Amino acid sequence: MGVTIGGQIERVNGKELHYKEFAERYLRRNQPVLLTGLMEGWRACDDWVAEDGLFNLDFFSTHFGNSRVQLSLGYVLFPEVVHAGCLTHFLDSIHLGVLFQHLALSFEGRMLMVADCSRKEFTDQKRIEMSVLEFIAYWHSLSAGNSGNYSSQDMDPQPLLYLKDWHFIKEFSGYLAYTTSPFFIDDWLNLYLDSYSMHQDSSMQQRKNEQDCSDYRFVYMGPKGTWTPLHADVFRSYSWSGNVCGRKHWYLLPPSQCHLLFDRHQRNSVYDIFDEVSEKKFPGFMQEDTVSINHNWFNGYNLSFVWNLLLKDYSEAKDYIEDIRDICDNFELLCQRNLAANTGMNFYDFFMFIIRFTLASFALLYHLKEEGNSTFRSSSKVKQLIFNLGAIYNVAKNMESVEAFTEVNLRALSGEDWYALTDINRITGEDRFHEFTMAIYKAYELTDEPQEKGLSLSSTSPCPSACLSPSCFGKLCFLQAHEAKICCPTDLVGLIEHFLKDPDGIFGALDAHLFQELDGQISSFFGY
Repeated sequence: MGVTIGGQIERVNGKELHYKEFAERYLRRNQPVLLTGLMEGWRACDDWVAEDGLFNLDFFSTHFGNSRVQLSLGYVLFPEVVHAGCLTHFLDSIHLGVLFQHLALSFEGRMLMVADCSRKEFTDQKRIEMSVLEFIAYWHSLSAGNSGNYSSQDMDPQPLLYLKDWHFIKEFSGYLAYTTSPFFIDDWLNLYLDSYSMHQDSSMQQRKNEQDCSDYRFVYMGPKGTWTPLHADVFRSYSWSGNVCGRKHWYLLPPSQCHLLFDRHQRNSVYDIFDEVSEKKFPGFMQEDTVSINHNWFNGYNLSFVWNLLLKDYSEAKDYIEDIRDICDNFELLCQRNLAANTGMNFYDFFMFIIRFTLASFALLYHLKEEGNSTFRSSSKVKQLIFNLGAIYNVAKNMESVEAFTEVNLRALSGEDWYALTDINRITGEDRFHEFTMAIYKAYELTDEPQEKGLSLSSTSPCPSACLSPSCFGKLCFLQAHEAKICCPTDLVGLIEHFLKDPDGIFGALDAHLFQELDGQISSFFGY
C-alpha cells in the first residue's frame, strides 16, 4: 500500500522578498518555501562546479584532500522502496525549514565521516571515517563503474557513501565560499556557538566531540542515489538547504500529519513513502551527483519548538532510569547529562543560552534608545528585539515549574558554581559577550527594512563599548533589585517584566506616544 504525496511549495524570487514578509509568511507559520536568485557571485559556484555542470572532484581532491570526514555507507536505494527500518528517528513532529534553489561552498582537507545509506546502527545510518582524498578516489571509481574494485574492512564491496554533517565553515573560515542570505541571518544557534560552548557542564564538553558541537553549518555531498533518512532536524530547528550542483528530491511532512506514518504502536511504518522519481518531471534526476550546503538555525519564531523537544526528551530520559533514583547520588544531574548526550543540550545549557540572548537584547535596546526617540520608535531592530524578549519570556514562564531549577538541584551541580555562572556582571563583563552582542546587532543590520539600510554602524557612531559593559547595565536600576543574578527561570521572567514594564526600565524615559506604539507588541506576550 502506498501513500499519495501532494501539496505545493511556493517558489519565490528572493530578490523581490523583504525579510518582514519572509518572517510572517514562512517562519511564523512554519511553512517551507523555495527561494531563488540568492547565490549570484558566490565563489563556490565557480570553484566546485566543473564546466560541464558536474561536481568538480579534482578541485576537491587537490584543495581539501587531507581533510578527514565521516560518511554514510550503503547501496543505492532509489528507485527501490525505503521502509520504516531506514528512518532516522521515530517522528513525533517534523518542523519544516526552508529550501533554496542552489548554494555553494569550498573547504580544505581534514578527516570526514561518511554514512552508509543501507546499513542501520541504532536509529541512524552506519558511518565510517576517511579522508577527503580517499572519498574522492572512491567517487571517481564509482563514477567510472568500478565501485567493486574499491574495498575497505568497514565497507561492502559496492558501497554507496554519503558525506554528511561536515563542519566545513568552522574548519575553513578563511575560504569565503558563500554569504548567508539575510533571510537566514537571525540565527541564534550559530551566533551563540560562534562565541560560547553549548554545554555548561565541563565534563560534557570533554565527552562530546568539540567539532560535533562547534556549529550547525554543514556541507553534504554524495554520488547519485545517496539519501538521508526521514527525520526531524536537530533541536527541531529550521533548516535551509541549497544545491551547489545536482538535484535532490524532498519529502516534507507537516507536524500535524507525522503520526500517519506509523502503526498503532507508533513504531513501524504502514506505508511505503518513497516512489521512483519521475523521469518526466525530473529529467536526468537519477544521473546526478549532488553537493549541497545546509544550516540548522532557530530564533524567536521557533524557540518554543526547542524547549518542547527538551521537555519531551527529558521526560523519556528520566523514565528510563527512574528505577535507580533511590540509589543515585544526584539523579537530576544524571538525567541532565543523559539529555545533553542524546539531544545536544540540556535544561541548564538552554537556560544559559536564553539568559545571554536576553542580556544582549537589553544592551542593544539600551543602545538604540540612546540614539534617539524617533529612531527607537521606528527601528525594525527594536521591534525584533522586543519580539525576541517575548519569545524568551513565554518559554521561561513554561520552565518555572521544572524540577532541575530547585535550589537543591542547583547547589548540587558539579563543576563551576551555578550562581557564579549566572552572575549578570560576570556575563556582561566578558569580551565574548561584547562580541556576541555585536554579532547580533550586525545580523539585524542585514534584516532592516529598505528605508533603514543607511542607518548602519559606522566608525564614528558604533555600538559603543560602554553600552556593552557592566556600567551600561549598572544604569538600569532594576538589575540591582535582582542582585545581579538570574539563577532560575522565575528570575529571568521577573527581569524581563521589569525591563519592559517598570518606570525605570527601558521605556521609562520615552514620550508616552512613542511607548504607546510599541505597547501593543509588549502586551501581547504579557497576556493583557
